[in-house]
Amino acid sequence: MTSPSAPTLGVIGLGSMGMGAALSALRNGVPTWGCDPRAEARAAFEQAGGRAVASAAELAPHCDVVLVLVVNAAQTEDVLFGAQGIAPLLKKGAVVVTSATVDPALPPQWEARLAEHGVFLIDGPVSGGAKKAAAGQMTVMASGKPEAFAAAGELLNAFAGKVYRLGDAAGVGSTVKMVNQHLAGVHIATACEAMALGIKAGADPRQLYEVICNSAGMSWMFENRVPHILDGDYTPLSAVNIFVKDLGIVLDAARALKFPLPLAATAHQLYLSTAAMGLGGEDDSAVVKYYAQLAGLELPTAKEAA
Repeated sequence: MTSPSAPTLGVIGLGSMGMGAALSALRNGVPTWGCDPRAEARAAFEQAGGRAVASAAELAPHCDVVLVLVVNAAQTEDVLFGAQGIAPLLKKGAVVVTSATVDPALPPQWEARLAEHGVFLIDGPVSGGAKKAAAGQMTVMASGKPEAFAAAGELLNAFAGKVYRLGDAAGVGSTVKMVNQHLAGVHIATACEAMALGIKAGADPRQLYEVICNSAGMSWMFENRVPHILDGDYTPLSAVNIFVKDLGIVLDAARALKFPLPLAATAHQLYLSTAAMGLGGEDDSAVVKYYAQLAGLELPTAKEAA
């Protein structure tokens, strides 16, 4: 049992990643608060033994470290500095870990604004998906002042499998995450294109998947996403619209650096095309449907998978 003075974690955003992180912390004996506007998410977290609230402002004064796992930069800024923002409500010396994929130029700005309130920032985007989050095995790409890491102590390890300390400046973590999203977005688009090619040419999709997973062409994204295509299940674990956003961040940053990214630009157009078909809310593997419509393919269905 934890003592009343044990360091407390707050998780803002109990989605697939945030819920996994919060539950992992609970399993590791960390007193944990969760915040989400959805009543069903709060109920699920309370059933697991956590304390759940609908308002981030209610959570803030109780937590030593607050993990902000929302969708984008705009939501992050609202959580921190909006009308009900937590910045003035946090304890002096508390640590905020911002984990959305954002423009690397933003975390240094947030760090400076939080410092005005005596609060530290760790620029800590995450990777691993819902499955690794639930297992407490997320990767955190973290950067920030040494004092921030000292104040966070072991709480980062309560919800993550690997915490990489990438430098003493906020923004480095987001730079590394940006590179990860470049690769992830291109790999998913390529996996969809390759599967569509194989189906068009007459290969059995399940045999094709098995062979590629045991051959040099395999990637983690191919192995992870193609089963969604084989099962005809496009329930969004990570939606097409996420990569519309994330590859947009990658391309904007590259444009500022005057650095060409032809592969990322092409992949971005594929996600945009899929979203324009009305599929932006589906799983990112739905890019294969763009190719199916283009080439008149019949994709596997959920009925066939059953």
